[in-house]
Amino acid sequence: MQNALLIAAACLLALFSTIGASLPYPVLPPLFAADAPNSLNHFLGLPPKLLFGIALTINPFGLMIGSALLGPLSDRFGRRPVLLATALGGAAGHALTAYALVLESYPLFIAARFITGLLQGNGSVARAMLADRLEGDLRLRAFSWLNGAFYMGWLAGPLLAGFTLAWGITTPFWVAVCALVLMAALVAVVLPREAPSKATTSWWHVARNQHSLNLLRYPELRRLFIVQLAFSCGVTAFYEFYPLWLVEVPGFDARGIAWITAGLCALMTLTSLAFAGRPSAIAPLRRAAWNAFGVAAAVALVAVGNVWLGLLAIILFGIPNAFYNAIVPGWCADRFGGYGQGAVMGLLSTIFCIANILMALAGSVLTLIDTRLVLLLGAALSAWAGWRLQGWRVQMAAPAAAGGLSK
Repeated sequence: MQNALLIAAACLLALFSTIGASLPYPVLPPLFAADAPNSLNHFLGLPPKLLFGIALTINPFGLMIGSALLGPLSDRFGRRPVLLATALGGAAGHALTAYALVLESYPLFIAARFITGLLQGNGSVARAMLADRLEGDLRLRAFSWLNGAFYMGWLAGPLLAGFTLAWGITTPFWVAVCALVLMAALVAVVLPREAPSKATTSWWHVARNQHSLNLLRYPELRRLFIVQLAFSCGVTAFYEFYPLWLVEVPGFDARGIAWITAGLCALMTLTSLAFAGRPSAIAPLRRAAWNAFGVAAAVALVAVGNVWLGLLAIILFGIPNAFYNAIVPGWCADRFGGYGQGAVMGLLSTIFCIANILMALAGSVLTLIDTRLVLLLGAALSAWAGWRLQGWRVQMAAPAAAGGLSK
């Protein structure tokens, strides 16, 4: 019963947090594309599209920093206090965003979006909490269900914003405030208090010297970083540029993109909740490699297939992606947990944020030639990651086989 309550709490944390993060996305494009100039979309006389690009970038930039710091901070100070602080801080960030919109203050808006992104990196803390307390097949199922909650939040957030926007442009942000306050209350009620750490390091020492990227000092974790970065670049190339493909090739409008995205998110959620967490006798790295190849195939089909094959591939992408994201964190928790579960889960989240930035930069150049080029690049990187995972599995199995023969 205690494990079931813990998993339910983690999934609700993920759902509320992601809803809070994704609510603003339908709000921002019309805001900066408005015909009537104001202090927000014409700050310092800069082009509205440039201001919009900065507004989009600043939140993931904060998320990248938060992902690298919050996991190690939770290793030092405990999961419960870090989750409480980030939930309440995120609520304050959304409230500050709403206030900036009322004032039409672009600098305050950017600062609020950065703060909110910084505190949204607490997904690594929720994963670390499950890795601490669960083992084996139950841990795998819990990670899969947690991923399903994240996917559901990315689907529910924009839909909720669409329904609440009629009551004013700041309403979605106040809904996000309420969701994160509920999240904080859930943490306070459900999660047990942890014994105080005997470590004497300050939060600044942890942030400076024990952030997740410090794990790259270890050769095997450097290998994980490279392989996971390649896979994540393939995934982010798909996420960032399949909407542009939908506009350019089948000629979809915003509503059409929303329906395809809803189908993708729904399939990922269903796969995560019902299938991806099931135990398997097949080695984790082999299953991860197969699913990396599946992701690569789906992205490549979007790039080179006809319209209907591309649309089907976009939705089916959710199946291998859901399986991969259930398998790899569980394997990392088992193999690298001694370095601190918060730091390890934070590294995985940081890698994804870095991939977002790298593929946005690469795509900004390649799409000038053809949008399909960035999708093909993403497919190639995911396929390479699958190949390297397969090689890693073989390399790890060799010493074990040699030890068995020596006996």
